[in-house]
Formats: sequence, C-alpha cells, structure tokens
Amino acid sequence: MSVEKKIVVIMPTYKEADNISKMIPALVGEEFKKIDAEMHLLVMNDLDSEGKDDGTGDIVRKEMKTRKTLHLLEGKKQGLGWAYIRGMKYAMDKLHADAVMEMDADFQHPPRFVKPMVEAYLKGAEYVIGSRYIKGGSVPSEWPIQRKGISFLGNLFIRLVLLKPKLHDLTTGFRLTQVSGVLDKIDLDHLMEPTRFAYKVDLLYQSIKNAKVVEEVPLEFAPRTQETSKFSMKEMVSTFKVAIILGIRDKQRFIKFGTVGFVGYVVNASFLYLFSKWSWPEWASWALSTEFAIISNFTLNNIWTFKKEKIQGVVNLIAKFIQFNFTSTGAIVIQTVAGTVGVSLLGVEYRQLLLPFIIGFLVLPYNYFMYNLVIWKTWNWTKKKN
Repeated sequence: MSVEKKIVVIMPTYKEADNISKMIPALVGEEFKKIDAEMHLLVMNDLDSEGKDDGTGDIVRKEMKTRKTLHLLEGKKQGLGWAYIRGMKYAMDKLHADAVMEMDADFQHPPRFVKPMVEAYLKGAEYVIGSRYIKGGSVPSEWPIQRKGISFLGNLFIRLVLLKPKLHDLTTGFRLTQVSGVLDKIDLDHLMEPTRFAYKVDLLYQSIKNAKVVEEVPLEFAPRTQETSKFSMKEMVSTFKVAIILGIRDKQRFIKFGTVGFVGYVVNASFLYLFSKWSWPEWASWALSTEFAIISNFTLNNIWTFKKEKIQGVVNLIAKFIQFNFTSTGAIVIQTVAGTVGVSLLGVEYRQLLLPFIIGFLVLPYNYFMYNLVIWKTWNWTKKKN
C-alpha cells in the first residue's frame, strides 16, 4: 500500500483578515477533501513594525483548534520572498513535506485549481506551474488592455531571456515544487531580490533546472476580491533585472564556448590558407585544418569552458582526446563536405567567406551538443516534460 504524499500549501498574509476568513473554509474545509494526498495549509502571517496585524493571526489560531492540518507562523514583515523562504524551510524541516505549493490568500489563485496541480505532481511531475497562458488558462477579463499587455509582454520577455520558449508562464505565483531533488537543492537564503516579487523568477529558474519533469496546468487567474494589486513599476524593473542576470549567468558557458570556437576558427582559417597555398587537395586542406582546430578546441575548452568538469591525468586526457576526435568526426565531415561543395559551386575565391558560415551555422551547434552530452557530460539526458 503506497504512502500518501504530504503537500504543504504555503500562503503568505499581511493584513488579509477578510480573505483568510473565507480562504480557510474554502481550501481546507472543501478542496483538501477532494485530493488524494495529505494536504496542509501553512499561513505565513507578517506583522507590522509594532508586532501587530489586523486580526489575521487570531482568525487562523481559532481555525487551528478544529483543523489539524492548518498551521501558522508569524514574524516581522520582510517581504514576500522571505515569507515564502521561511515557509518552505518550515515545511521541509518541521512538517516533512514531500512537496510545497505557493499560493496567494486573495483568491487570485482560486482554491479549485489546487487539485489539478496536485494531481499532476502525483502523476510524476516534479515541478508544476499554474499557467495563465496555455489552453484553459486565462487572466481576468476585468483587467484593462494595458495591464493585459504588460502581463503578456513581460512574461514573453522573461521566456526569451531565459530561453524557455516551451514554458508559457514564467511569472505566475501559483506553483508546486517537489522537495526531494528539486527544492532541497536550492540555496533559499541566497535567492535574488527576496524582498520583492522578483525572487519568484530566480526560484522558478532553479526549480526548472533541478526538476526532471516540468508540467504546466491551466490556471484561470482571478481578480483580487479585496484591495488592489501590489505589483508596481519597481517590482517590474526588479523582475526584469533578475531575469537578465539569470540569462547571462546561464549563457556564460556558451559565451566561453563561442570564444573558444572563434579561436578555433582562426586556427582553422590560418591552416586552410597555408594548405591551399601549398596546393594541397581541397578535401585534405579542409580536413587537416579542421583537425588542428579540434586540438585547439579540446585544449581550451578543457581548461576554461568546462573548468569545473576538467579532465585530468595523462591517461584520461589521451582517452578523452581520442573520444573527442571521434565525436568531432561529425564536425570534420560537416565542414569537409560543406566546404568542398561550397567551393565547387562558388569558386576557390570564396573559401574564406564560406568558412565562418559553415562553422557558425553547422559546426558550432553540433560541437556544443556533443561536448555537453558526451565529452564533459554536463547535460542530464533525462527528458523533461514541458
């Protein structure tokens, strides 16, 4: 008989007495009963500078007397990110959660959407995103066209910067994360911008990297039932800043790889010029100049691009270099065939013009794939479901 998964819904509150008084009966009293898992609600109630609130904590404490799966943590207001961070730590360390959910108290995340999120997790997803921008999802029809446009374009910007085109909603706050292998691998104390909404982008980015299976579930985002949105221009700028920083960090290895590739191109072009001057056969000029570039690429990538995975030891270096040459056979074939055909069609005077196009559009993508997958093995080949 399988053991029920324990899932803790983390819900930050700050002066949410009206909403929390309705949310607890709707979520704990009704929706949790429909889910085939051990469901808990952890309310992270922030207090003002004087240690007071609007009665939110009292409401939760009263409900806790009859609801064993309801929990409360209170503390000084530090920002949304810190509230979630404290909640996630408590859920993992004290409640021993198998998964945690991020959820708003203001009904913008309707309680009825908790069940399909949990079902996706129980079926194998390690990270589940409540998406407004897939079939079945939506943003409030009451939103003015400007707000809809900002939401859509802002999300699109982050998708492009992080190169996550297969995922449709990277700014949603409605998410479920498996603890083992995903959340427990993240340094929660050092997320970027933990006092702002922007922390969500960093947390989502790291969760996606850790999770083997990522799934989006439709979310009909609802308008706030009380007050107005707390999102501002400062929050937007902060969110974009975090996305750009993550995008650059993520591409550092590719930038190094491209630099090494450019050095390889110079080596390749130089030897190609020399061999052609010596009247070598066209195929031999292309093949041998490519081999010299391969030697350059292996050496520089090993000591710089893939420094953390650096291959050491004479025996290992020789074995890997042989393997490197074997995998680079594809690059030699690509370049030799494309170069020979290109010269036969355009003429020898276009040889040096052909080379950067062949390398940039054919050889580099092939090499980057093989280096990460086979030589330095930085990629996990387990397919992610998006």
